[in-house]
Amino acid sequence: MADNVQIHLKKIDTYRWLMPREGGMRTDGMVYADERMMGAIQKDQSLQQVRNVAFLPGIVGPSLAMPDIHWGYGFPIGGVAAFDEEEGVVSPGGVGYDINCGVRLLCSGLERTEVQAKIRDIVDALLVNIPSGVGSHRKDLKLEKGQQQKVLQKGAQWAVEHGYGSWEDLEHIEEQGRIPDADPDLVSSRALERGRAQLGTLGSGNHFVEVGYVAQVYDEGAARVLGLAKDQVTVIVHTGSRGLGHQVCDDSIRVMLQAAQRYGIELPDKQLCCAPIKSKEGKAYLAAMACAANFAFANRQIITHWVRETFEQCLKRGPHALKLSLIYDVCHNIAKLETHTYGGKERRLCVHRKGATRAFPPHHPAVPAAYQESGQPVLIPGDMGRCSYVLVGTQQAYEETFGSTCHGAGRVMSRHQAKKSAQGRSVTRELEAKGIYVRAASMATLVEEIPEAYKDVSDVVDIVQGAGIGKKVAQLKPLGVIKG
Repeated sequence: MADNVQIHLKKIDTYRWLMPREGGMRTDGMVYADERMMGAIQKDQSLQQVRNVAFLPGIVGPSLAMPDIHWGYGFPIGGVAAFDEEEGVVSPGGVGYDINCGVRLLCSGLERTEVQAKIRDIVDALLVNIPSGVGSHRKDLKLEKGQQQKVLQKGAQWAVEHGYGSWEDLEHIEEQGRIPDADPDLVSSRALERGRAQLGTLGSGNHFVEVGYVAQVYDEGAARVLGLAKDQVTVIVHTGSRGLGHQVCDDSIRVMLQAAQRYGIELPDKQLCCAPIKSKEGKAYLAAMACAANFAFANRQIITHWVRETFEQCLKRGPHALKLSLIYDVCHNIAKLETHTYGGKERRLCVHRKGATRAFPPHHPAVPAAYQESGQPVLIPGDMGRCSYVLVGTQQAYEETFGSTCHGAGRVMSRHQAKKSAQGRSVTRELEAKGIYVRAASMATLVEEIPEAYKDVSDVVDIVQGAGIGKKVAQLKPLGVIKG
């Protein structure tokens, strides 16, 4: 077992910390952080989790941790690890419960001044039009079994086929909004039931829709390619696979606990239960995970359609005038088979990104044609009281982190701690004093999501930029937010 051992770290440079291989570790760990951030990271068990991941069979390269790292189930949130397709394993704990929790960014033809006076109307209407919170559903979109299976196979493509958005949207989504080899027959009836009424819903916790604007541009050339300009109105949608994805993970963990024993895999932590990628159990998990990921892509696509309708309703303008165009949509919790060069040779790897974002460089074939010169857009949302960032992927990220970077700010307070900290305060009034209008399905959610419950995303992104695993393009600031 690898529990509760002393973690040894060696500072490599300003932004990198090596966790040398020792004991039963099959590889090193590598943590991206500065001195101050490392102090915060050491307060929870996430570094122990980085170490534990390094014990897993077939791991290629180091067990990686992004600067937004914090404790999670199995892998740390902010953890990245790649496994050889022939010799490695796949672990549900390396993806998480909210499979393909992800974020998408829309730009618009509107300037901040055109929206600011109407922000209350827009946010109030968004809360009505987009079901939010625990158990939320929209009565006019409850799928029959046959339809649901198509969603799980086709993802965002199904949504576009049924009038939710345009075919152009699909060109600006990771994997064109559809993970291949999804098999709905491997998704349990309980998972299907949990997801049946939840398509087009925001969910609870840290999920949100945020209307904001471009506050700063750092790279004019890349911003121009992405279609961003100062003071332009933007919309961020952050949600995932809802109850369906949660159940797929839960079901898979039970299977993987038995599989790990069957294949003689010694686990430093049972939460890292896994199976060989090429095994029956490994293939079944990837096929069920793809279904949940496709559900999440369709979910964000449908919400995007309702965002566009809401703007039309509140601003009395048509789609041509609003120009609410999708810049990009990225996964935050996923395991994907990708080809990477490591150790001087090309290898097929199963890259686990848990609370981490793909960050592919310019000219990579998986990057949309529109962004071949800039690199893949990387979307890093912050908390509802500060800001978010748009970056692009880099060659260094591709070579060093299997094309991965951070996914957000990272929690520093548990939900219980946040509630305690917010006692006696009016979170909505505090945010309004900053010019941010916030509505939520539950006041409890707002309290749990207070800005100080998170690291400052600007600090996280500065580390990413300093380490070269992402390049800043623009900073976005919120005007109005709906929370689950």
